Amino acid sequence: MKGLGRPMKTYENTGNIDTRSGFGAGLEELGNSNPDVVALCADLTGSLKMDAFKNQHPDRFFQIGIAEANMMGIAAGMTIGGKIPFTGTFANFSTGRVYDQIRQSIAYSGKNVKICASHAGLTLGEDGATHQILEDLGLMKMLPGMTVINTCDFNQTKAATIAIADHDGPVYLRFGRPKVANFTPENQSFEIGKAVKLQEGKDVTIVATGHLVWEALEAAKTLNEKGISAEVINIHTIKPLDEEAIVTSAKKTGCMVTAEEHNFLGGLGESVARTLAQHHPTPQEFVATQDTFGESGTPAQLMEKYGLNSAAIVEKAEKVIGRK
Repeated sequence: MKGLGRPMKTYENTGNIDTRSGFGAGLEELGNSNPDVVALCADLTGSLKMDAFKNQHPDRFFQIGIAEANMMGIAAGMTIGGKIPFTGTFANFSTGRVYDQIRQSIAYSGKNVKICASHAGLTLGEDGATHQILEDLGLMKMLPGMTVINTCDFNQTKAATIAIADHDGPVYLRFGRPKVANFTPENQSFEIGKAVKLQEGKDVTIVATGHLVWEALEAAKTLNEKGISAEVINIHTIKPLDEEAIVTSAKKTGCMVTAEEHNFLGGLGESVARTLAQHHPTPQEFVATQDTFGESGTPAQLMEKYGLNSAAIVEKAEKVIGRK
């Protein structure tokens, strides 16, 4: 049954801003509040918005240079002395280039390293396929003991950066380069592993992460105009996944769309599919890249070409409703 186009909760975009700046703001705040926090960067201080921390705490900032594997080893060693290292570089170099070091030196022994990765996904844009990693969430979530977080806007990224300092164990924090809608609450409390329901609905559930969360909200507006009531859930933590939130919503709506700026193999969609298969089998459609590399182009062009926008979510929502 379709909904009645009821009034929806609306979210105000307080201004487009890049999520990497949220990381920089959170790191700056941590620098002033937690003397154990140290920061390491692989020659991308400006791109990672780490300048404020560097300038205010030069004794706790370490420029490693273009030596990402070495950076991970140094970070692992710093934890032995009680430090809380935050590493910073592009997502591709934070994961694919240094997977062996992360696996052996950080994950295997549960080192308290925070791997902070910017410029993830297609929205890196003109730098092209060699830099647009679309496999990182899958790589990192498969490492035992690794917490994996993918935030949606400036405010949430800042809150997540601050929160992971209090989490004991390795964390992968993913964020991006482009300016996107900033719509979640300022000075919010960030709870690792706890999904955020943004919109109540009864006809279809849209589970989104990262840059696709705002697109999911835009899709819900379009669906509402068509008389379809969509529930929107922000999954900022890919691992540990809030399975209860997913299953509860699936039982209510009877179908689900997952949306992510990542390959459909290995990402959020696969984790949701496993959860549903185990606990409540439910029709599901995927908004994600289809086992492909990216290419050079503006973020908007690429998100359109690869079907990672509100229009694609609307299309998949209508399709999955028909499968109920």
